[in-house]
Amino acid sequence: MFLIDMFNKKTVMPTADAALPGRSEPLPTAEHHFVNGRPLKGPYPDHLHVAYFGMGCFWGAERLFWTIAGVWVTAVGYQGGLTPNPTYNETTTGMTGHAEVVKVVFDPSIVSYETLLKTFFEQHDPTQGMRQGNDVGTTYRSTLYTTTPDQLEKAKAARDAFQKALDAAGRKARITTDIEPAAEFYYAEDYHQQYLAKNPGGYCGLRGTGVSCPIGS
Repeated sequence: MFLIDMFNKKTVMPTADAALPGRSEPLPTAEHHFVNGRPLKGPYPDHLHVAYFGMGCFWGAERLFWTIAGVWVTAVGYQGGLTPNPTYNETTTGMTGHAEVVKVVFDPSIVSYETLLKTFFEQHDPTQGMRQGNDVGTTYRSTLYTTTPDQLEKAKAARDAFQKALDAAGRKARITTDIEPAAEFYYAEDYHQQYLAKNPGGYCGLRGTGVSCPIGS
């Protein structure tokens, strides 16, 4: 019974009353990207845009994005929850409400937001609800957190286009991706930043559906 209760807690968003209290100060983390040396927290050049992508475990998702031409810097953190400045151990209890998310700072003259959305939908399974593969809990839900009204519109259009592609491929599952304007992003601890560059043999659970998303390039 205890295991069942813990599983249920991890897959149900907490209420504000039940969420962990967190802390007023940000967690200490890296100042620069381990791969390209650019500042994780800025300042960023004025022409760059920011978007947020949650695809389950953020280790593999971050590596996916930092390899795309036109992506200036990436960072991992926690977003979409209730607890201020949560730790990794707190988020994995399911009692903060956060998802693991990749912050992507990109040059729209080189890579479009639509291309990033195409990568997002094709490289994980956005139909799994509060899990991604063997990773179970609210932390691992599929999310798109947007920073402009244009991003919000394009994210919803991409979702609808990919759902049609899934339907055409005979897949009956419905997309469960949260699509919302971005709430505050809390940077994850130092050791999570660019984890798979520091640990090339580390875990990556990303698995797509094999269905192409008909947007971007």
